[in-house]
Amino acid sequence: MSRAFTKEDAWEEPVIPPRAALPDGVPNYVTPRGLALLRAELAALEAARLSQNAAKSDETERRRGLEIAHRRLADLAARIASAEVVDPARQAHDQVRFGATVTLRTVQGDHAGEERRLAIVGVDEADPDEGRIAFVAPLARAVLGLKVGDIAALRTARGEERLEIVAIAYPGATS
Repeated sequence: MSRAFTKEDAWEEPVIPPRAALPDGVPNYVTPRGLALLRAELAALEAARLSQNAAKSDETERRRGLEIAHRRLADLAARIASAEVVDPARQAHDQVRFGATVTLRTVQGDHAGEERRLAIVGVDEADPDEGRIAFVAPLARAVLGLKVGDIAALRTARGEERLEIVAIAYPGATS
C-alpha cells in the first residue's frame, strides 16, 4: 500500500471560527479605526504563520498549520477587500449614524434611569464589553436615524425597553 494513504498522514479538518456575521446584502461598513485593526490583524497573522510553521518539524502538523493560516488569511483578506470606510467625522451630527457614540437613558424597562454609552461600529470592530456594538445589532438598529430627545423601542427577552437618546458624538468631528 502506498504511504500516501496511511492513517498517520491524515488530519482532521481544522475548526476555524468564522468572522463575525455580516447579513447577506449588507455593506461591510468599517470605521477608519476598524480598517486599521483589520490590517494589523492581517499583518500579525502573516507573521505568525511564517514563524510558527518554520518551527514545526512534523510535516503533518506543518501542513495542518498552513491550512488553518491560509483559511484565516483568506477570510480576513476578503473582509478587508469588501470594507467600505465610513468616516464618523463626516456624518450628519444631529442624528445617530454609523460611527456615532451615543448616550442612552433607559426610560422604561428593567434598568429604568440607567445611562449607557455605546459606539456604533463595523461587525469586526464590535466589542460590547468595551461599549462598541455592530451597526447590525438590534440596539444599533433601534437608534439609527434618531436625534437627541427621541425615544427608541427595543424588544428584549425580558420585554420592551424604551431608550432616550441623551447625546450623540462623532470622534474627530468639530461642531
